[in-house]
Amino acid sequence: MRVLVIGSGAREHALLLALSSDPSVTGLVCAPGNAGTAGIAENRPVDAASGPAVVALAREVEADLVVIGPEVPLVLGVADAVREAGIACFGPSADAARIEGSKAFAKDVMAAAGVRTAHAEIVDNPAELDAALDRFGPTWVVKDDGLAAGKGVVVTADRAQARAHAADLLESGHPVLLETFLSGPEVSLFCLVNDKTVVPLLPAQDHKRVGDDDAGPNTGGMGAYAPLPWLPQEMVQRIVDEVVIPVAAEMSDRGCAYSGLLYAGLAIDEQGPAVIEFNCRFGDPETQAVLALLQTPLAGLLLATADGTLDASSELSWSDGAAVTVVLAAEHYPATPRLGDVIAGADGPGVLHAGTKLDDDGKLVSAGGRVLSIVGVGADLEAAREQAYERLTAISLPGAHYRTDIGRLAAQGRISIPE
Repeated sequence: MRVLVIGSGAREHALLLALSSDPSVTGLVCAPGNAGTAGIAENRPVDAASGPAVVALAREVEADLVVIGPEVPLVLGVADAVREAGIACFGPSADAARIEGSKAFAKDVMAAAGVRTAHAEIVDNPAELDAALDRFGPTWVVKDDGLAAGKGVVVTADRAQARAHAADLLESGHPVLLETFLSGPEVSLFCLVNDKTVVPLLPAQDHKRVGDDDAGPNTGGMGAYAPLPWLPQEMVQRIVDEVVIPVAAEMSDRGCAYSGLLYAGLAIDEQGPAVIEFNCRFGDPETQAVLALLQTPLAGLLLATADGTLDASSELSWSDGAAVTVVLAAEHYPATPRLGDVIAGADGPGVLHAGTKLDDDGKLVSAGGRVLSIVGVGADLEAAREQAYERLTAISLPGAHYRTDIGRLAAQGRISIPE
């Protein structure tokens, strides 16, 4: 099987690494890729947001399966174009990708499916903003109603900060979503979904804020770990039964059946799971940790999802122990990052590339905000943390920063579900 992976981040590097160990895979192409993916796949240029361009490349490389990594091509309908060309594609249609592309659509689906989530209001008129803010708090959750790469959300007890973020979004023409704050530890659960068939992967937890102890602004994700020692296995099944299956069924009934990876971001409190958001693709950085533990051949799973042969009774095989991903970010990220700095030591095991490229002299340099993901695995979470941070010490990037506490609270037994 020849597989074409669309994207250029650490998520795509992790997907390619897992696909490369699948004996059914005979060729790997990544478009556009990065300096790291070039080591395990043929990198090809492409406009990832263009359906015709992706179809043309898929035909040129004779791909049997196209895997679309980022959300923007999915929301724009690239998966539709690939399927219409008669090529198997892992990724939802544009209609189904609205589950991430429009938070208002996601809320409507959840309401119809009876899925627990935060109360929300859409504000699209600046004159209505203050009255709407008065109906929320004392912790305000302010979101961009569209795609924001994980950085369009402000969670704050400061009303002025909430108002400023909302006003900025409205001024730029983006409707604002105000939500009630959901308490309890957060869970990311990836599920392979084809129509009404759902197969969950391992649960993970992301660390969104830029600094240790959840300080600073939200980012696209500074690290993750899997599995979650504090989450009972029965809770995973409860999330599938109470959240993912009802949403998949509702979307099928609406004529926009889901096919691909459905990512549920949840808070778990004394009442059980409540949805924070859905994403229409593998999440970054959780993917890097989850796939590090997957033993079941990945290509077969993705193809089965794409062609409708996914079996919900299938038991996936996982390595024992845990995995931790730590993101190395460029100076100033999540604000405008400094680019073009030389990276040393990034060729070791467990190093996945995101914002990297080779300059004109053939040197590896930074080319994005989140530059590398460093993955450690171990018999338990603490051992995985130790390996990830040990691998990180071998890497040099001027001005770079990272969190030192990825998975630490869980390893110390300090996370629990409220009773």
